[in-house]
Amino acid sequence: MFRPLFLLSLLYTSTLAFVPAANTPAFARSSSLSSPSSPSSSALNVAIDTSDIKNGLTVEIDGEPFKVVSFSIMKQARGAAKTTIKFKNLMKGNTIENTYRSGEKFQTALIEKKAAQHTYVDENNNYFFMDSETFDEIIVGGNIVDEKAKWISEGMELTLVYFKGNVIEVVVPSSFVYQIVETEPNVKGNTSQGHTKPALLDSGATISVPGYLNQEEMVKVDTDKGVFLERAN
Repeated sequence: MFRPLFLLSLLYTSTLAFVPAANTPAFARSSSLSSPSSPSSSALNVAIDTSDIKNGLTVEIDGEPFKVVSFSIMKQARGAAKTTIKFKNLMKGNTIENTYRSGEKFQTALIEKKAAQHTYVDENNNYFFMDSETFDEIIVGGNIVDEKAKWISEGMELTLVYFKGNVIEVVVPSSFVYQIVETEPNVKGNTSQGHTKPALLDSGATISVPGYLNQEEMVKVDTDKGVFLERAN
């Protein structure tokens, strides 16, 4: 009469052996689970070579993002051509220049771009942005904003570039409308098309503008080249 009870007890014990313990790590129970902190866990880096290099391209070198600033190709009478590339480290801000043989491989950096709006800058030169989708506040150090700082004005809509969850670059619109906050007064009767003068914009940048423009006027500016495009009043 005790044999059925014994078999039942044995069956129950065997079943428990296949139930994962409460303290077993999740990855040990299911290796297909991905980390929730990874915004683009399914995206893949792309392998390229020297023939694919172009200005503005971001590649990953030794685990860090480097942006191509400039490059030149040197053809040789004998042997393959060589490509000299100047990179900017988007995390540290320093630049490096290396020469590569034709066909050498690179890995593009896995980056994510998000729309944001600039709100303000604090006394420690930290730039505050609002994510346009989630409305979260993002703080970016002045060392990351770098030379783009002079083109950023309050309320500007721009793009934040992320690498492994961190902002590595701030991209401003290629053209934007600014207000002239300081410039020499226009000389009455001066209609010379070639006459220009310096003008301070509300973002902090100084550009050359036609002599007929006055303070408080709105101007459209090419932020890549830092040049006046047209009056925007």
